[in-house]
Amino acid sequence: MAIGTTIHDMHILYIGDVMGESGMQVVERLLPGLRREHSLDLVIAQAENLSDGKGIRLQDFTRMQAAGVNFFTGGNHTAYRDEIFPYLNSPQQPIIRPANYPKGTVGLGYKYIDTQKGKVLVVSLLGQIVGKDASLPLDNPLKVIDSILEAEKDVPRAATIVNFHGDFSSEKRIIGYYLDGRATLVVGDHWHVPTADADVLPKGTAHQTDVGMCGSLDSSLGVRFSTLIPRWRDGTVTRNILETDGRMQFNALLVESDDVTGRARSVKAIQRILPSL
Repeated sequence: MAIGTTIHDMHILYIGDVMGESGMQVVERLLPGLRREHSLDLVIAQAENLSDGKGIRLQDFTRMQAAGVNFFTGGNHTAYRDEIFPYLNSPQQPIIRPANYPKGTVGLGYKYIDTQKGKVLVVSLLGQIVGKDASLPLDNPLKVIDSILEAEKDVPRAATIVNFHGDFSSEKRIIGYYLDGRATLVVGDHWHVPTADADVLPKGTAHQTDVGMCGSLDSSLGVRFSTLIPRWRDGTVTRNILETDGRMQFNALLVESDDVTGRARSVKAIQRILPSL
């Protein structure tokens, strides 16, 4: 869908998982041009894989801010590096972890960011993550987002952004419709593979099941094939090594919304492929 310009337009770009050094370089190369091309009011990026594919170093956090990212959402690896803890705990720092972790978990699960069009509420939620994190305690994401929206219902804002970090397409799809009309954007990530379903739902919420990633294209989710094939073929225990050669990808979701009603008008998936870094 085409992105237009009217008096109450707000232009928001949500960038998929930035995967390590390659992902950061792709963002640095492409984001400044996208900011100019689309007159972006707010850029949000999924940061849980920022530093070597796991967690967030402060130097990488500030590096992405310098590249033009205004706010960072969270996933199951957000709290991997404790140097980011003071930033997660501070209401003034534009980074969050999933809001449905149990009480006592480091960090805040939702925060506001000020833009030229008004305040924007950003929330991260975690779905049922398979693998080593599947057994960790987690609050129900639908009940948690209900509580957050009820608590913040009287705060005037230009937009409400909900990030859903999870493995199951059913969960990502359901929460989009569950929040239709109550959020500006509900966007899924964690797969690192973009889905072809970017849409404005019937009540005015922009949605995509998974926005994809930034980093290596010729890889498995950013990880070098040579480290993964023995694991799948032979059952060998291997360490993930991020791919730094070959084609690179940038995946994001561009949303135009009404900054008075908070409803989305249009949505467009953006994918750019670079032959190399």
